[in-house]
Amino acid sequence: MKKTHPINGKFKWQIIIIILLTTCFSETLFAQTTYCNPVNISYRFCIRKDYGGRILGTQSYREGADPDMLVFKNEYYLFVSRSGGYWHSKDMIAWDFITNNDLPWEEYAPTVVEMNGEVYFMAADQKLYKTSDPKSGKWTYIRNYKLSGFTDPCLFLDDDKRLYLYYGSSNDNLPLYGIELDVKNNFEPIGEIQPMVNLHLDKYGWENKGSDRLLNRPKPWLEGAWLNKYKGKYYFQYSSPLQGKEYNDAVYIGDHPLGPYTIAKHNPYAYKPTGFAFGGGHGNTFKDIYGNYWHSGTVGVNIYQLFERRINLIPAAFDKDNNLYSNSYLADYPHYIPNKNLKGNTDLFTGWMLLSYNKKVETSSVLENFNPENAVDENIRTFWSAKTGNKGEWLSLDLEKEYEVRAIQINFTDKDTELLGRADYVPYQYVIEYSNDKKNWTVLIDKSNNVNDYPHDYSELPKAIKGRYFRITNHHVPDGKFAISGFRIFGKGNDKLPQPVKNIKIERKDSDRKQVTVSWDKVPNATGYIVRYGLAKDKLYLNHQVYSETSATILSLNAGADYFYVVDAFNESGITKGK
Repeated sequence: MKKTHPINGKFKWQIIIIILLTTCFSETLFAQTTYCNPVNISYRFCIRKDYGGRILGTQSYREGADPDMLVFKNEYYLFVSRSGGYWHSKDMIAWDFITNNDLPWEEYAPTVVEMNGEVYFMAADQKLYKTSDPKSGKWTYIRNYKLSGFTDPCLFLDDDKRLYLYYGSSNDNLPLYGIELDVKNNFEPIGEIQPMVNLHLDKYGWENKGSDRLLNRPKPWLEGAWLNKYKGKYYFQYSSPLQGKEYNDAVYIGDHPLGPYTIAKHNPYAYKPTGFAFGGGHGNTFKDIYGNYWHSGTVGVNIYQLFERRINLIPAAFDKDNNLYSNSYLADYPHYIPNKNLKGNTDLFTGWMLLSYNKKVETSSVLENFNPENAVDENIRTFWSAKTGNKGEWLSLDLEKEYEVRAIQINFTDKDTELLGRADYVPYQYVIEYSNDKKNWTVLIDKSNNVNDYPHDYSELPKAIKGRYFRITNHHVPDGKFAISGFRIFGKGNDKLPQPVKNIKIERKDSDRKQVTVSWDKVPNATGYIVRYGLAKDKLYLNHQVYSETSATILSLNAGADYFYVVDAFNESGITKGK
């Protein structure tokens, strides 16, 4: 895929003007064409301090999970659990927030479906609503259901205009369920409730708890039903094991909306156990306005609480053999948002590499145990914190040489905040400067008067700049300390690409064929490695990323299947694909 991206004509003159006048980023004039996970929206602070059995004390956190993306009248609407409202966008890059008192905002797992020019909404409280204008925020109540064991609903409208409801969530070996609703009779259930799918922990590695011991869950969970139809087949998706790095969506295939279903060959379908924004479970699969498929999913942060989560977007497609897959390769690096139908091509990666990993950091102050290097270790769960949230606290990064820089993502951590809900607060305000001699600084991004609450603020630059030193200076925090979990700088180096990886070894024990350890020789100039694997040489749909390590233990295998493996090496200049 050619790494260029056309700009809509209405923005061309704005871009020309800004490039001529200044190199300082202005979000009011420049139209971004790329995005970077986690999705850059105004995640809400939790609404109470004692939640899920954990006493938070004075530390609040942001939450956002279980996304459902809907395309309605060629615009996007994003519904997220317990967010106090929903988001609207024309391009999946810039989002505005909509709220009202009509919908049950404190319920989990919202689902929406379009039918006859109206949008229907349901969440875990089993109440059904509709609107003909979601942009207005006005919804009409229809009815309430009282189904046993109800949670995590999914509404699916078939081509014949028959409507189905799926639901369920359990760690007690209970299935997900489905039933038809009568659209002509107040959406009454029709027939018997049908079981859809169960967990099979002895067969499928992706359903097991995995390695994320931070999440103290005794058993894996089955949840998050979703359904798509493609070429006459029904693709039933489910989430497991619940939360954390291995959180994923897998897929079954059937000939009828209510089954029976057979496990798909290529699984898990949406899986990202590594990287900065890890996780891909409990989301939905949708088509953008051009017909390209996407998967939305849930990112685990889990610094302060189990339900501290975010949202990601991953390109998806059906291959020539009608297998549903998603492309999570470097999915938390900058990717293009397409403006045409890509005919199944999921390679939206810009080619901009991470330049800031493990580089030297200096700061204005350091809160004990929250060291500066945490801001560049590519771990969303670790962070640097200044001693205060005062104006003037700063963090400076030395890339060690001049690089071509194309984008910057600032991932804030709300350290010591006491904010709850969508309070009336001023968001993060800051300035980013760059220098080549550490003496003369030029303002690159000025958000000192920012009014948008973006805790994962991603800025694509109007044009590339050459820089070695980058400094972010605090002007205002919503509450608490000035703290950053990821000061991520993207662009391209001009050094040699890594040498190809050699001497790959595979260790898969007969005692547990659901996992495998892949190891290889160290490549001297590599920053990291990506293991690609799958059931055929041309279908390596899954991947596992590491940095300094020269081995990877993969936990997502089908015990009854054989796999192919390739190891890529990458550095600041690009990627050397394995053979």
